[in-house]
Amino acid sequence: MKRIYVVGTADTKGEELDFLAERITAAGGKPVRVDIGITTPARPADISAAEVVAGAPDSIKSDIASGDRGRAVAAMATAFAGFMKTRDDMGGIIGIGGGGGTSIATAGMRELPLGLPKIMVSTLASGDVAPYVGVSDIIMAPSITDMAGLNRISRAVLHNAAQAIVAMASNPAPVMAGKPAIGLTMFGVTTPCVTAISEALRADYDCLVFHATGTGGRTMEKLADSGMLAGVIDITTTEICDLLFGGVLPAGEDRLDAIARTKIPYVGSTGALDMVNFWAPETVPVPWQARLLYQHNPNVTLMRTTAEECGEIGAWIGRKLNACEGPVRFLIPEKGVSALDIEGGAFFDPEADEVLFTAIETTVTQTRQRRIERLPFHINDPQFAEAAVVAFREIAIQ
Repeated sequence: MKRIYVVGTADTKGEELDFLAERITAAGGKPVRVDIGITTPARPADISAAEVVAGAPDSIKSDIASGDRGRAVAAMATAFAGFMKTRDDMGGIIGIGGGGGTSIATAGMRELPLGLPKIMVSTLASGDVAPYVGVSDIIMAPSITDMAGLNRISRAVLHNAAQAIVAMASNPAPVMAGKPAIGLTMFGVTTPCVTAISEALRADYDCLVFHATGTGGRTMEKLADSGMLAGVIDITTTEICDLLFGGVLPAGEDRLDAIARTKIPYVGSTGALDMVNFWAPETVPVPWQARLLYQHNPNVTLMRTTAEECGEIGAWIGRKLNACEGPVRFLIPEKGVSALDIEGGAFFDPEADEVLFTAIETTVTQTRQRRIERLPFHINDPQFAEAAVVAFREIAIQ
């Protein structure tokens, strides 16, 4: 078994770190205590905080030494994330912490590959853990009591956590043989297209479909960065609308960057770029309440993107595609980009669509590898799905 990293702030959680390491050893694991504290440790660790920050920029070290707790915690999180990228001896990682320790430990965990066991025992685990988990596979375990010295509750919780991490680290998930995996993005308004593509490719690929709700796109690109995808069919790029115009399901600023980094085969399109997502109607910002809105369901309200916004979206996508040196095919459905953007539909606006399409075409520098193709179909037409399948098969064998 590879080593299990036991991570926490040795300045305030040294007793708990030692107990957790002892429980891991008793269960047959090989613990390595890692200090991520920002002040003098109460007990020594196997890897000191100084070692964690050794490779960080001087500005990070200065912030940690500043005496300002907020700056120091943020800087240590950055340093620990960088430190985690250098580790290749890890069979699993378990962290303990309150607010600061949780933010530092999970920053590092998020940098680790999907599938590597990760447990965070935290005082925050029963609340909104999205900022800590992100698109990783961190398991959050409530500590129940605060970690201010061992007690009968914390001993039981840490014992169970130790058993869990040792079991996972000693029985790693097998590498799945068989068909290569590809990522696909889908929204309700692009379901017919993505379903048809998946059915056409399922015999040759393990088709992983991601709901384009912000976390979906980020998760797909995390898998790409982890080397777990053989290609991407990004039909539904709608998260970019929410990123640029204040919607509630946004992509990150790094959307499409994983495609550039990995150079994996990529087929993209303009799926659902006609809409920005908000929650119930009363949550739509006041300046936009006079816009063209569509109540998708009682909890989700869609706002039609304008021609001006479509121009910004197209240029943003084009700039991102220009950074991609791997095989890229971007398909434009001239008759509409979603189930609502169709003749007679609530968001049908050929003029706005044309601004979007033109912005993409004029921004992208086309090469043999990077090509834009217009198609005289609606995005949910069977012919468009067929064209996407043909395009992917062409670039997947290069």
